[in-house]
Amino acid sequence: MNDKKFETLLEQVHAELQKVDKVDAESLKLLQDLQQDVQGLLDKAEVGTPSVLARMKKAIERFEMDHPALTALISELSTVLSNAGI
Repeated sequence: MNDKKFETLLEQVHAELQKVDKVDAESLKLLQDLQQDVQGLLDKAEVGTPSVLARMKKAIERFEMDHPALTALISELSTVLSNAGI
């Protein structure tokens, strides 16, 4: 995946994260951490990738039923990062 497509995917995840509301405290913390991770990736900052991938997996499991669009984007992003060896 080229840099532009990767950046577009990150922006889509960022936008979907902004749409999520009405979650419990633990889910809110997970969303905030993911938001920071995605922003760090967009800013090309150092991001602890193993923890990012673990959070993405947890988010996929937690939001699968209530937020399918977000789940699909996070799953795609996780796959891209894994395939890139990140």
